[in-house]
Amino acid sequence: MDQFYINLIFVGASFLIYIGIAVWAKAGSTSDFYVAGGGVHPITNGAAIGADWMSAASFISMAGLIAAGGYSNSTFLMGWTGGYVLLAMLLAPYLRKFGKFTVPQFIGDRYYSENARLVAVICLIVASVTYVIGQMAGAGVAFSRFLEVDSTMGLIIAAVVVFVYAVLGGMKGITYTQVAQYCVLIVAYTIPAVFISLHLTGNPIPGLGMFSTHTESGVPLLAKLNQVITDLGFNEYTADVDNKLNMVLFTLSLMIGTAGLPHVIIRFFTVPKVADARWSGGWALVFIALLYLTAPAVASMARLNIMTTLYPEGTAAQPIEWAEIENELDEDGNRHWIKEWEITGLISFEDKNGDGRVQYYNDKNPEFAAEAEARGWKGSEFSYNRDILVLANPEIANLPGWVIGLIAAGGLAAALSTAAGLLLAISSAISHDLIKSRINPEISDKGELLAARISMAVAIVVATYLGANPPGFAAQVVALAFGIAAASLFPALMMGIFSKRVNNVGATLGMLSGLIFTLVYIFIYKGWFFIPGTNNLPDTPENWILGISPLSIGAVGALVNFAVAFMVSKATAEPPVEIQELVESVRYPRGAGSAHDH
Repeated sequence: MDQFYINLIFVGASFLIYIGIAVWAKAGSTSDFYVAGGGVHPITNGAAIGADWMSAASFISMAGLIAAGGYSNSTFLMGWTGGYVLLAMLLAPYLRKFGKFTVPQFIGDRYYSENARLVAVICLIVASVTYVIGQMAGAGVAFSRFLEVDSTMGLIIAAVVVFVYAVLGGMKGITYTQVAQYCVLIVAYTIPAVFISLHLTGNPIPGLGMFSTHTESGVPLLAKLNQVITDLGFNEYTADVDNKLNMVLFTLSLMIGTAGLPHVIIRFFTVPKVADARWSGGWALVFIALLYLTAPAVASMARLNIMTTLYPEGTAAQPIEWAEIENELDEDGNRHWIKEWEITGLISFEDKNGDGRVQYYNDKNPEFAAEAEARGWKGSEFSYNRDILVLANPEIANLPGWVIGLIAAGGLAAALSTAAGLLLAISSAISHDLIKSRINPEISDKGELLAARISMAVAIVVATYLGANPPGFAAQVVALAFGIAAASLFPALMMGIFSKRVNNVGATLGMLSGLIFTLVYIFIYKGWFFIPGTNNLPDTPENWILGISPLSIGAVGALVNFAVAFMVSKATAEPPVEIQELVESVRYPRGAGSAHDH
């Protein structure tokens, strides 16, 4: 059977399941829409959190980033994992005890200020929209390849699917859809990884295979990878990081940004009790670990596979002929994987020296330039979007068609599950914290539900438009979102739980300071904010202040937020006694708050 139809069967079957679940679990009230009625089992909720957590950035892009940058990009894995532990252990149980199921609602009540709540809504929307752009871009990549359309059309298809099941089902539908999506994505991620590990090393456990011997060459797999890429002017895969400060700040930004993002926090309100929230966090960590322990192996094996595809003779001096790629057909009549992906526009080849071969090397490395020139090379001729690596890995390794179809469904499940959770957080903030809280407090339950669905639909349209031209790879866009959340929401949450002294003025000015500082820094280096005489400060390490990347600045923004909040609070009146007692009661629970308090 043609690979296109196999993909269509796997993707179509998974979508029918998702939409069927959304219809079955259709939200009938705001309680169902926001927190699934508060009656989800901890294991079920743990699987849903896992799917919500492991977005397109985790499934599609994280391994691609590690593959491209090696050890230095393992910060994505460390930051996200550490951040989840921070959220599950340090914040979620206390927020669940407080009983306010949206982040702006907690901030508004804790800081006894509607202005603080409004600022939190703005911070949430900016962070969540940035995050959902990465998900939609990742979904567009997956759809474009497996449905053989261009990436823009793939993005539109993804938006339509999310619109149907997220707008209809709300949190109740999304919860059970995400359980199904977790099952699809974890199977889709691990099965190809097992196949590839067996093929390259003979070890069926990918995490161990990465440190095993490369079967064909007889040397350790990572040593073989280092040899292949350094022969082409790239840095060693296992090379240490030069800028330790940036690495620490980036990891910290991801960690505290994780703890400040609202779409996972909401999930802890879908269970009946505070104890269930803790158990949900534990189960989710188990489910998340299954993918995160496999990702580094997938990354290294994908990088080695793509290099040996382009240099099949094992020597950098003899790249593959383009005609060989162009004319290759497998036994089922399918074209070479590079030609299949070329249709999407995410892979390109330009024969700069006219020799018909595919030269792929680091043409930015001045030390390698002389060697490349001696070979008659006129610049690297091959480029690919890093987000394709995990999705293309089964094709690169010539795995069976059903495995390719499975990973197509898994990649889409990862992107759509997180997109749905983020869109729900956005719609909750607009309908509950903006419309019901400030604009129309007398709105009916039915009216609020309609407002939530309309705001989610508008958010989908905006995210689709921005996802067509994202400011980076999926994981890079997500990192920007984490930085924004780290600088704005995380400090307000932490101080709201662990400090009785921080007041409404301090928290509000702290959030605004952190948000504005971080956005200005990001906008300058991403070319969206022009400063005369700077040529928009190119986004390169040489131009960053103290070598701090725009992806890392969220940690500094958080420090600005903390500093402003504490200094202003010290200079102004203490919070009311009842608020201080409330903070005390949240830290030392005497009973669970209601997740239905809205």
